[in-house]
Amino acid sequence: MGSKAPIKLPVIGFSQLKTNNPNSLSIWESTKTDVFYALQNYGCFEASSVVSIELQESVNDALKQLFDLPLETKLKNTSETAFHGYVQSPKVPLYESMGIGNPFVPENVDDFTDLMWPNDNPTFRESIKSYSKKLRELDEIVKKMVFESLGLENYSCEQMKSTSYLLKVMKYRALEADESDVGLHTHTDTNIMTILHQDEIGGLEIQMKNDEWVRVKVSPNSFVIVAGETFNVWLNGRLHVPFHRVVMNGNMARYSLGFFSVQRSSVLVKTFYEMVDEEHPLLYKPFDYAEFLKFFYKEGGIQSKFALKTYCGVSNET
Repeated sequence: MGSKAPIKLPVIGFSQLKTNNPNSLSIWESTKTDVFYALQNYGCFEASSVVSIELQESVNDALKQLFDLPLETKLKNTSETAFHGYVQSPKVPLYESMGIGNPFVPENVDDFTDLMWPNDNPTFRESIKSYSKKLRELDEIVKKMVFESLGLENYSCEQMKSTSYLLKVMKYRALEADESDVGLHTHTDTNIMTILHQDEIGGLEIQMKNDEWVRVKVSPNSFVIVAGETFNVWLNGRLHVPFHRVVMNGNMARYSLGFFSVQRSSVLVKTFYEMVDEEHPLLYKPFDYAEFLKFFYKEGGIQSKFALKTYCGVSNET
């Protein structure tokens, strides 16, 4: 199923960006160059020095506690948006997930914690709040760097205001005898951008531009930043959006977490006009992300590797 040799994605550190270092501007510019290059050529990179080891370990422990809860408790995590609440499907039997919308809003984490643990779980509550705040900051930094790289600074504030977030926690149980090792099928992320963390079990595989599949291994408290299709619609195809999947092995459960940024349904997703010229003809028509999700989940779009292109792609053939 492709190359299994662990590889290193481009590794980009973010710890020096918030210091009073007199070289802070040059650090920002250097980091920005690395971020944009990685998203253009890999569609992803490893972000290091974002959270402490202690916070990451606290969140890892919290995920195990969460998925050890009875099924009837986990089923209380519901959402009007497909795949945003508790998910368990025979189509992906190794996988289950739960979601917290806009988890940097303290009340949202409080409500979720109260739902799962009526007698409270303060460690889970506070860890998730701190963690989500850090990931939102990272999300905004990376987007700002991409906008600056393309001379689109004027869009930063507007796009941040029109963005919603989903914290998705995931478990992949261990394989049983003669069971498929596919934890999650090949896909691209249709949202704006995803920040992924996986535990030491690993399993994330990403397809490179040369079509080779590589098994990703990153540091314990690092994240994989993945460009989503909505981001690429804004930029008219300037980024590489990689296919990825989860392939399991061994007899241990895998825990992971995804922080997804999504454009609010009240705002149309459309390409910035500065990104369209003779060399870069328009690739996508404006669309409502919520309506696209209906197509994706209910009309067979989930079966297509290029669902967004099918839904709103522009044919530039003459």
